[in-house]
Amino acid sequence: MAILRSPGEVFLHGHHVDDRTTCWVERIDPTTLETQARIDDLPGGRRWPGGIAAHADGSLIVAFGRHVHRLTAELELVATRQLPRDRPYNSFVILPDGCLVTKDFGGLLPGETAGEKLPGTQLLVLDPVTLETIASADLPEPSIARLSADGNNVYVVGDESLFRLSWNGTDLVPDGDFVVRYRTIPGQTHGWDAVLAGGAAWFLDNGAGAENYAGTFRGVGTNEAPLHLVRVGLDSGEVTLGEICGLSGGVIANPPLVDVDRGIAVGYDSGNGIMTAFDIDSTGGMARRWSVEQNHASHMILDPANGLMFSAHHDNVGWMEQLVVRDISTGEDKGRIDSGSPLQSVVFPSVGFGHMIYMCSFSTVSAISW
Repeated sequence: MAILRSPGEVFLHGHHVDDRTTCWVERIDPTTLETQARIDDLPGGRRWPGGIAAHADGSLIVAFGRHVHRLTAELELVATRQLPRDRPYNSFVILPDGCLVTKDFGGLLPGETAGEKLPGTQLLVLDPVTLETIASADLPEPSIARLSADGNNVYVVGDESLFRLSWNGTDLVPDGDFVVRYRTIPGQTHGWDAVLAGGAAWFLDNGAGAENYAGTFRGVGTNEAPLHLVRVGLDSGEVTLGEICGLSGGVIANPPLVDVDRGIAVGYDSGNGIMTAFDIDSTGGMARRWSVEQNHASHMILDPANGLMFSAHHDNVGWMEQLVVRDISTGEDKGRIDSGSPLQSVVFPSVGFGHMIYMCSFSTVSAISW
């Protein structure tokens, strides 16, 4: 993934391809993508996409495998910590006081098969300077999704339920009054990353099977129930489900897009190649607005001023990914361009300086302007 720091600074985080591997960080030219500096072989662990952030104190924080690192902007290593579980820690959130919260990945990794259920997830609060663990909290369910945070509230999409914990500066405290069961349909599987918007948590279900990625998600889903856009009210705990396409065999590994001002949420089914938008309201109402065939699997980006959404389409015949721009209100295709990646992106595009988007896949990083 690519992130911005100071004006003109773009940092790229990636990893190697072995099952147990290390990671690297580069500073790249914002336009040409030429490598300007690089640090390699940062300790990692079991492979799963981690994360990088530019901290308010000026440092870079990297999580990958079972390690977390603190770097200077010149890519000098300042601190490294090994985390307690021999699992990947899939990224982190930064709280208002600067502390970091991370957790272990509770799903199947590539090459693994379903067996004994993993233990419940453990959240760690880390000091942003020393990276030492200063607090922890255990939940009863494993969690596959990345964490979401709103102020000092941290939300965890568990295997079956949505949890909320609050940071008080000393302890990370689970909210016993907010444990919302979202898996209510036979054949439905776990949710992925949650978007916090409009008083609700929004995510997609049927995330089981992401470990079957074969350069594309199209056709690899094994879930029996149709895939849904899930809304959980943060005050009421009410759950609303909206079917993306009504088909079995769906799979996803990323979040939906929510435009609160226009009252539109967009979800997708990467296994069946369908993208669907819904009209939404503050009461939990959800009605289908438009639907198109599109092989999308990564995060999406919203241009709120112009009502445009940036997504991807993977041509799994010609093996080329495209950046696709749509009108979020109508679904109209406003333009598309090849990204240069033969692999479908299942990770994170980023907003660059000016009208620039960085698209990342496991093979390619592209800079695209509009």
